[in-house]
Amino acid sequence: MSGNLLAVMIVLAGVLVAVVLFFIVGWLQKKADTTHTQLDDIIIAALGTPAIIASMVVSTFFALQVAELPPNLEWLVDSKYFDAIYILLGAWVVSTLAYNIITTYGSRLAGKTETDIDDRMVALGLIVTKYLIWFIALMLILSVLEFDITPLLAGAGIVGIAFALAAQDILSNFLGGAMIAVDRPFRVGDRIKIDEYYGDVISVGPRSTRLKTLDNQIVTVPNTKVINSFVINYALPDVMMKVRVNVGVAYGSDVPKVKEVLLGLAREVAELYPFVLTAPEPIVYFLEFADSSLNFQLIVWCNDYTKIWDTKDAINTRIHQRFAEEGIVIPFPQRDLHLKRS
Repeated sequence: MSGNLLAVMIVLAGVLVAVVLFFIVGWLQKKADTTHTQLDDIIIAALGTPAIIASMVVSTFFALQVAELPPNLEWLVDSKYFDAIYILLGAWVVSTLAYNIITTYGSRLAGKTETDIDDRMVALGLIVTKYLIWFIALMLILSVLEFDITPLLAGAGIVGIAFALAAQDILSNFLGGAMIAVDRPFRVGDRIKIDEYYGDVISVGPRSTRLKTLDNQIVTVPNTKVINSFVINYALPDVMMKVRVNVGVAYGSDVPKVKEVLLGLAREVAELYPFVLTAPEPIVYFLEFADSSLNFQLIVWCNDYTKIWDTKDAINTRIHQRFAEEGIVIPFPQRDLHLKRS
């Protein structure tokens, strides 16, 4: 039997194996569709087509080993070219596997959160993974084909350093966004205070966090500032909020009576306004002897942090009414001057 005839038979055998693999992969995909897990679908999708192509490549390689080639085509027998093809197929498998795993499980995890930063991180992870895998595959192929890749690696390192320096702030903000997504100090809709900025969170992006202030203005805060600042979240552990109302009365006032009136009006306000709570119970403290007044603090709770100002308004209005009825004087700052004749 001549070498060329044997080579043709090997190629045909490879084609036959590829056809058989094609039907086997199709059957496995149907079986995988009936299972509850998606991992088998991912593995079959990654290995199916590359395995079919690999069977034909392997048969072609062995066919070339026995074929009687003319001198100008003997370079085809060199295994390094087939090694490059195997690297391509391997990169194809790894890239498809990584893409499907990140898409399936990453999107599932990101869908459980309220912010869109997780979805953007998944998209970025897909891009970085794909380019990294194929860059490594390209370097391996060039090395197998005996190209000097040292200048390429050095150039890539220089470009990477230049890019990192140029994008330092962008990368810092992106990493800050990733830390916010993991640590979750707040959620979209929470009312927070970052340094002097106070408002409701409307979005958490990869570069910045946006707040809507009580003046209906949008404040964009870089994520690096967020993670390096003290953040007060008024929505955690719950939306209840303690409201402190300071009031001063004139010297000579009956302290027990003042406390009784303040507690009574707090309960009256709670009956009139459902956002003012009776549990926890309101409480009054006699805080200090000030220059012109005896200072008290009334503490009540409201059921929502958005009702702080409404609560203070209701309490102060009632204090003004009840003190007038009870004859309790709210003093104004005053100073007594004593003149001494010489």
